[in-house]
Amino acid sequence: MPDFRAVAVAAAQQAGKLIADAYRTDFRVDYKQGTTTNLVTEVDRRSEAAIIEALSKAFPDHRILAEEGGEGSQKESPYKWIVDPLDGTTNFAHGFPAFCVSIGLEVEGRVALGVVYDPLRQELFEAEAGKGAFLNGERLCVSRAAALDQALLVTGFAYDQEGRRSNLDHFSRFALRAQGIRRTGSAAIDLCYVASGRIDGFWEMKLFPWDVAAGSLIVAEAGGRVTDFAGKPYSIYSDKILASNGLVHEAMIEVLAGK
Repeated sequence: MPDFRAVAVAAAQQAGKLIADAYRTDFRVDYKQGTTTNLVTEVDRRSEAAIIEALSKAFPDHRILAEEGGEGSQKESPYKWIVDPLDGTTNFAHGFPAFCVSIGLEVEGRVALGVVYDPLRQELFEAEAGKGAFLNGERLCVSRAAALDQALLVTGFAYDQEGRRSNLDHFSRFALRAQGIRRTGSAAIDLCYVASGRIDGFWEMKLFPWDVAAGSLIVAEAGGRVTDFAGKPYSIYSDKILASNGLVHEAMIEVLAGK
């Protein structure tokens, strides 16, 4: 059996070093989708190239879905790597220290492995389906906050104006119910913070598979719950995600429903 985990961890750490070395230096910044809110830097592209090279060398027949368009084999395969080479690009571009590398492995349509690496804090979050979740080798467990007024929540906002307005409605309702709300600018980090008990609940809209593939598995393996906004089973291809410690999940569903 190939050691998928070892290859993914090595690729994430290699890309993380590249990112950390480039942090707060001069680099090219471009814009995607004709908007000034969706950034891509040359460091995103270099990180993605390094990850794809590592994965393709180890697993030449595997498919790869990566944020900046890089690809592996186009053969039919039950294995698909899902890569965000720099989650939190806007933070990185501004010198704000909240970003990471995210690598997930989907096997026959189900996420089987997730690795998220924060290169500045040297925090390696990882999980394999059915084997638990870990941070730098220590097992993770979600928090025990049992009510929204005891809960610290986190969210993010879409790149487009319509998506931002939609989440402002949710944000305002949660602001009146939760103990506090944060916004880190990295969905992968948000999910890992739910898994580690630093955050009690997370919701967001209009994310992509590379934003959530690894992190959603890490939450589930840490004992958390991951669904859509209605509490239905979650797919990484869904446009709405709700992740929590499980104890505040139903209350969060009610707020998202406008109750």
